[in-house]
Amino acid sequence: MKHRALGRTGWNVSEISFGAWAIGGTWGPVDDAESSRALNTAIDLGVNFIDTADVYGDGRSERLIAQLKRDRKEHIIVATKAGRRLSPHSADGYNKKNIAAFVERSLRNLGVDALDLLQLHCPPTVVYSRPEVFGALDELVSEGKLKFYGVSVELLDEAIAAVQFPNVQSVQIIFNLFRPRPAETFFAIAKQKRVGILARVPLASGLLTGRITRDTDYADDDHRKFNRLGEAFDAGETFSGLGANMNDAFAALDEIRALVPAGMTMAQFALKWILMFDAVTCAIPGAKSPEQANVNFTAGDLASIDEATMRKLAGIYEKHIRRHVHGKW
Repeated sequence: MKHRALGRTGWNVSEISFGAWAIGGTWGPVDDAESSRALNTAIDLGVNFIDTADVYGDGRSERLIAQLKRDRKEHIIVATKAGRRLSPHSADGYNKKNIAAFVERSLRNLGVDALDLLQLHCPPTVVYSRPEVFGALDELVSEGKLKFYGVSVELLDEAIAAVQFPNVQSVQIIFNLFRPRPAETFFAIAKQKRVGILARVPLASGLLTGRITRDTDYADDDHRKFNRLGEAFDAGETFSGLGANMNDAFAALDEIRALVPAGMTMAQFALKWILMFDAVTCAIPGAKSPEQANVNFTAGDLASIDEATMRKLAGIYEKHIRRHVHGKW
C-alpha cells in the first residue's frame, strides 16, 4: 500500500482508504461481524485511514471503528463528520454549541479524547461565507477536542470557498470516472494550498464495479432505491447523480469495460483512475465484506493507466455522461 500526505497534518495515509458509510447503513442489509472482518482485512492490506460520520447508522459505524482500534495495534487515523444530525439541516445550526455537542458524541462513540479529523458534513453553501463557523472549529482544536478539521462538500464552488480558510486541512469531494470535474480547476488550488483531497463515492454507488445491471434491485433501506433521484438527500450522492440517466450510464460502462486490462476488475480500474491524479490524497471506497476489501484495497498495487487509455476514458465521459452532471456539481 502506497501512502500520500494528508494536507499539512504531517500524516501519510493509505492512498486507498476505508469509507465506512456502508457498514453503518443505508446500503441494504449489513452484518456487524462481517463489517468487522472487512475492516480487519483492510488493515491487513495496509489501510491506515478510515472515513466515517456520526450519522452513519446513528453512530453504528463509529462504534465498529472504535472496536477495531481496540483490537488492533496499528496506528489508525479516523476522520468523522458532523452537521447532518441537525433537524432542520440549516446554516444557522452550524454554531459552536451544536458542533461541540456533535463532537462530544463522536468522542464517546470512537472512545477517544480527541478526534483526529472532523469534517463539516456537506453543510449548506452559505456556511462557507461564515468565518465564525471555522472560528468555532479553531476553538475546538485549541481545547484539544480536535487535532485537525476539514470539510465534505457537494459543490465545486464550496470546495474552492472552503480552502480559503487557512486551517482547513482536507476537502472530501465526489470524484470518479463519472464525476471528473474537480480535476479541471480545484485540484490545482488544493495543491497550491497543500490541502488534502478525499475522493468519495469513487465507484459511483457501485456502478463502476461493473456488477450492477439494469435489473438490479435494492433493499428498501438502500439509498440506491430511496434516493435515486435525490428524494432524501443530494442526488449527486447516489449513482453520482445519474439516477435519471441510467441508460447512458450503462452505455458508458460497456465502453469502459472494454478498456479494463486483463487481471484487473472494473472496480480496481476505476480506483486506479482516481490515483492517476497526484492531487488526490486517497480514494475511500467502502467494503461490507472481506471479499470486497480484497478487491478495493489492492487496486493501488496494480499497473498505472497509460495516457492513451486515459484519453479514451475522457472521451467516454464526454460522449455519455458530461451533459447530465458536469454543470450541476
